[in-house]
Parts: sequence; structure tokens; C-alpha cells
Amino acid sequence: MLAHRRVAQNGCDWLLVWGTARGPRLPGDGIPVQWCFDQSPCILAIFDTDLRFVRTNADEERAVALTGEQLRGMRMPEAVPHPECERIEHAMRRVVATGERQFLEVYLRVAGESRQHAWAIHLAPLNDPAGRLCAVCFAAQDTTEQYEARQRLLLLNEAGSRIGTSLDMTVCAQQLADLAVPRLADFASVDLLTSIDAGGEPPPGPVTGPVTMRRTARQSILQGVPESAVGLGETITHAASSPAAEWPAAYRMTDPALVRWADHEPVQAARLRDVGTHSVMVVPVRARGATLGTAVFLRHRRPEPFEQDDLLLAEEITARTAVCIDNARRYTRERTTAVTLQHSLLPQRLAEQTALEVASRYLPASAQAGVGGDWFDVIPLSGARVALAIGDVVGHGIHASAAMGRLRTAVRTLADIDLLRRAREFDEGGRGLLLVAQLTQRWGTRYTRPGKTIWAEQDLPVLAVT
Repeated sequence: MLAHRRVAQNGCDWLLVWGTARGPRLPGDGIPVQWCFDQSPCILAIFDTDLRFVRTNADEERAVALTGEQLRGMRMPEAVPHPECERIEHAMRRVVATGERQFLEVYLRVAGESRQHAWAIHLAPLNDPAGRLCAVCFAAQDTTEQYEARQRLLLLNEAGSRIGTSLDMTVCAQQLADLAVPRLADFASVDLLTSIDAGGEPPPGPVTGPVTMRRTARQSILQGVPESAVGLGETITHAASSPAAEWPAAYRMTDPALVRWADHEPVQAARLRDVGTHSVMVVPVRARGATLGTAVFLRHRRPEPFEQDDLLLAEEITARTAVCIDNARRYTRERTTAVTLQHSLLPQRLAEQTALEVASRYLPASAQAGVGGDWFDVIPLSGARVALAIGDVVGHGIHASAAMGRLRTAVRTLADIDLLRRAREFDEGGRGLLLVAQLTQRWGTRYTRPGKTIWAEQDLPVLAVT
């Protein structure tokens, strides 16, 4: 006991300190080491140099559903018949042969679990005081959460390189389905609004009320895609209460939202039940504030249901796909407009005349290059003559088609006055295109044949007069 006298302004007092009785000391002889082995937070086992079980802790026994007495003398592949256990035993042989530690990662299901787990395996030699190898220490740590996080990051990174390589909406949607199966889901489908088929504008904001979509893409781990009652290219109308019209969510098949949906679409619901679907994710395809469609992900072979992390991953890759689909939609709209404009400006039929027999065909050189400003015309002239005009405006798209229309009109205007007056230069926005009556004096090369004179220059209109 210790006594200490304390003096204060209002007097003094005493502080007494004493210790309680000590508990029993832990006995020696290695018992704490045994406790560490038995109560370790990871799976532990010791193998002899013949790679047979010598000792195990409780977690190892629970993992293989066998007692220590039953495991003693067995090899690991005998206790757990699995190809990954063959890998572990092969690594233990390297420990025995080299005396060096080994590390590997395996992915397998242990007893009592419905899903596979990722395991980090550490193998180390156990040497006696003389340095001779006597046994191999085996330690396994469950790293499933870290493994799945890495896999999600890899899938997300792969989405950036695989999705959006084409300006075709169907291809972009199929790339999403191919990426998701089988790494995220057992089945995936993408439905897009029918209003954007030809590049049309989608309705702003979330979709409300019954909505008609087209099955644009799908993928499954099963042959023949038995999960889907809707074929590629077919349309389907979702009710207002359908999960497709709601926010991103993960569902079990017994959730009220899916039960209501099954009442409206019994055929599709029966398909899902037949393949054993137990978990569903529905993610709207949205870009720039507008809804383009819906992506659906199913699990029926993988036993674990979708979790929140899976939903976040599905939202991210779907959002990336949505931007690519919207870019393809805008390209489709512009290309459709340009094609329509160009076709409307080209001659629908050749003019009737008696000077020549004329046939024509317009074939773009490359579909990837886009619609340009190519044009041609047959113009009857006075005196049983005819003008054949072929032109090209530099560039592609709507602007090139519009410039082509103005050039064609200018050529017809000059043809109406017989092209006999002094040439006039026509420069379209700095494109360097000239329409002249006497091309040989400035730009052209003259070719003379009986009854025909042709002027031609690269990137300039070609004019033939007979």
C-alpha cells in the first residue's frame, strides 16, 4: 500500500493506493502458442514433408467439414477434390524442394457455403533448430471482398475500351450485354425506345406511363437465350408499373414490384421462373438528361444475389454505354438527314433528250466516310446538245449536301444561258470550287474528241458538252 498526503487551500487529505491480487500466471510449455494456433482468425494447417495433414485449427476443420482426426494423414486434394487444391499441393512441393515461401490466390467454395470465395494462400517452411525442413505451414485468408472489388474495377476499366467503338446504336448496346455476361450477370438485355430508331429525339426526363421499346441487344450464358420471350428487333410495351419505368434497383423475384410486373407480362415471367432466376437488376439507359431505354441483368446460375456494389457497377457501365448510344443516335440523325437531303437534290430521273443515250448510278466510295457533296446532272441544251455535269464538294454531312444543291442550281442556271458568256467564279465558303465557262483558260485540261469537248480538274466540277 502507498499513502500520499495532499495539501489544498481548504485543508489536506490522504491518497491511498493499493494493488489487487495477481491472477494465476500463464503456464509455460508453449500453451499460449497453442492458443494462437487454435484461435487464429485465419485457416491454419501443418503438413509433413510428404504433404499430409499433421495438425489443423478449428477454422480449417470447418472449411473442409472434417475433424482433425479425420484429416490427419490425408493429402489436401483428398480432403477437398478440386483443381485449385492440386495447385496448392504443387506449390507445397516447391516449398519442400526450395525451402522458400510461396504465395498464391485461389477461388473455390468451402463446405457450408453456397458461393465461391477468393483465398490468399501463404505457404512457409518449418525448420528445426538445425535448419532441416520438417514440415510446411499452410495459412489461408478469405479475400473475397478485395477480390470482387478488383474484378469490378477491371470490368469498369474494360468497359472504357470495349464499349463505344462504333457509331451504331445496336453495336453499342450489344457491347454492353457482351461485357456484362458472364462476369456480372447470367443474362443481360438492352431495350431502346422505338422513337430513337432513326436518330429521333428521346423524351426529356424519366419515362412515365406505358412505353414501347425495341429489344436491341441480349446475351446469355445459356444456349438459345431461353430467358427472353422477346426476339432481337421485336418491340415490347412496358406498363407504367413495370420496373423498367422506375429508378435503378435490384430485386428478388418475390419483391412486390416484380410480382406486379409478372401480372402484366406472364409469358416473360414464366421464362424467368423456368430458368431459375432469383435476382434481377433494372438500370435505365440515360444520357444528357434523357432516357433512351432500359438495361436488365439477371442471375440464375450464380447463387449469390445482386448486391449494392453490383448495382453501382451496372449503373456505371450502363451510363457509359448510354453516352455512346446517344452519340450514335446523333450521328444516325445527321447522316439520315444528309442522305435525305442529297437524294432529294440529285436527279430523280434523267432528263429526256435525243442527243445521247445516258445511264447513271450513284455509289458512295465508302460508307464510313459519310455522305458528301457528290452530284451529277444531265441538262438538255439548245441545238440538240446536252450537258453532262459531275461535281464534288469537299467535306461530308449536311453542309456538303447543301453546298452541292447550290452548285447544281448554279450549273443549271449557267446552262440555261448556254454557258456562252464570260465565266463567273463561284466560291462556296472558301471551299475552292469554281464554276467557269472556259475552264481551259485557268484550271482545266482540255480533251477533244469528235463531237465532244471535256474539261476536267480534280475537286472541280466536270462538264461535258455535246
